Amino acid sequence: MDGKKITKVDILDSIYQKTGMSRKEIREVVDLFLDDVKGALVRGVAVELRGFGTFEARIRKGRSRARNPKTGMPVSVNSHGVAAFRPGRELKRDVWRLSGGDPGGEAAPPGPPGNGLPGDSPEAPQSGAL
Repeated sequence: MDGKKITKVDILDSIYQKTGMSRKEIREVVDLFLDDVKGALVRGVAVELRGFGTFEARIRKGRSRARNPKTGMPVSVNSHGVAAFRPGRELKRDVWRLSGGDPGGEAAPPGPPGNGLPGDSPEAPQSGAL
């Protein structure tokens, strides 16, 4: 990976080139989508996007002994909410295949069934299964 990142503007431009919709309409739709995701997380509701992943709010336990990384001084941290993302099976599989060498995105050679991802093996029990 070369450390580059894609910004919201890059996504808006990509959608504009693919659809021909006006940039203003695209920005409004993307902003409404992000507002809905944020609103759901603030209410403590998970947002599941099949094939992509799940956004959810989690409570991180407080600690009485933590350190301020800037000063090194001990501080206490109260319990607080954090936004978390769990990738879906398809995203996990596609990212798993990234290779360190070819920037063209060529997939790594296929391995045993399931490519070694948790839950992809036919023998692996699904979560919640006994």
